Amino acid sequence: MMKAFFKERLIYFIAVIITMAAGLASRRFGELLPNFVHEHFGDALWAAMIYFGVRMVWINRSKELALIVSLIFSWAVECSQMIQTPLLNEVRSTVLGALILGRGFLVMDLLRYAVGILCVYGMDRYFLRNKKA
Repeated sequence: MMKAFFKERLIYFIAVIITMAAGLASRRFGELLPNFVHEHFGDALWAAMIYFGVRMVWINRSKELALIVSLIFSWAVECSQMIQTPLLNEVRSTVLGALILGRGFLVMDLLRYAVGILCVYGMDRYFLRNKKA
C-alpha cells in the first residue's frame, strides 16, 4: 500500500520536473521553435506543472479537484498581476519571481492555462490510469 502511494507521488514528481524543463526550454530556445509554440506553450506548460504538483501533493484526492484547484491557482496568479505594489514589482523583477508570478496581466494567458491544465488532465485520466479517481 505505502509502496504504491510513493510510486504514484514519484510519477507526478517526475511529471512536474519534465514539464518544468519543457517550459523553461520553450522560453530559452523559443526562437528555434515555431512561432505558435513559442508564444503559447510556455504558459500552458506552467499551468500543467501546477496541475501535476497538485496531484503530487493531494494524491488521494480526485483528478477533477486537482483540475479545479490548479485552474483557480493559475488564474489567481495571473489576476494578481493587476496588483502593482513596490514589493510585488521587486519580486517580479527577479528571474524566479517573473517565472512564478509573471509580469503583466493578459487575458490570453487565462486561456493558455486552461488549455494546458485540460491537456494534462486528459493525459492523467486516460493514459496514466492510476488507481485514484
